[in-house]
Amino acid sequence: MKSISKILMAITVLLSSINIFAQVKNAKTETIKIYGNCDICKSNIEKAGNLKNIAQVNWNKNTKIATLSYDEKKTNHDEILKRIALAGYDSEKFLAPDDVYSKLPECCQYKRELKPTVLVKNNAMDMKSEHNNHNHNEMVMGHSAQQNQPTFKSVFENYFSLKDALIKSDGATASTKASALTKAIQSIDMTKLSSEEHTVWMNVMKDLSFDSDHISDTKDPSHQRDHFTSLSDNMYKLMKVAKQDTPVYYQHCPMFNNGKGANWLSKEGAVKNPYYGSQMLTCGSTVETIK
Repeated sequence: MKSISKILMAITVLLSSINIFAQVKNAKTETIKIYGNCDICKSNIEKAGNLKNIAQVNWNKNTKIATLSYDEKKTNHDEILKRIALAGYDSEKFLAPDDVYSKLPECCQYKRELKPTVLVKNNAMDMKSEHNNHNHNEMVMGHSAQQNQPTFKSVFENYFSLKDALIKSDGATASTKASALTKAIQSIDMTKLSSEEHTVWMNVMKDLSFDSDHISDTKDPSHQRDHFTSLSDNMYKLMKVAKQDTPVYYQHCPMFNNGKGANWLSKEGAVKNPYYGSQMLTCGSTVETIK
């Protein structure tokens, strides 16, 4: 009898879920990871994300995956995740304010893998409103895009210093600069990023740290250069969305990696190859100027 009861309950929940999603017109469905622990988290996450006849969230506490179903003519993916973040729950795109997270019940305080450092004002969004009368472009993590220009400055400057050390084939200095780069990467305040910057940063952050760590762990320029290729590729993606005061040159060496080629970024238009140094200092060309 207990087994039958459980089956009937599961069917009831499933039918209820289907019925709720069916109420959302022009429904677009997506999935995303949202951090949480328990049934209370499930209730909070779904309550924060739901808007009657506009958006419905179904969160699985075991997989941490939320299914978002929403009328894309009236709302969007980001607005739903912002409301959930302001209720205390991190997602892969938006982080909860520290003070809101700290007020969650103890059982709900999940492990924060992304470790935000600056609080977002709780009144940045009215959780009960239907996202009207808000400038969402200025609410991404509680800061406007105009405030973001200095955010990646230390990351880029340490990258350029690392590149200069590789031009000189100075493995010891390259190791030191890579260590400084790792610290700069770890110190980025994600709450100050624009929506576009945040999306790119989440995609490249782990790989940037991986490569800078490996470069700092050795003083062998050849091994450092192997990691500098992928480091530069991800740095380029970041540079494309971060505004710069001066032009940055995206340059290409056609010979490195057995003729497969490799790229790097430079503040100078003149080619100085970090993959071969003095052996082939001017080998390469500028393929793009980022302004």
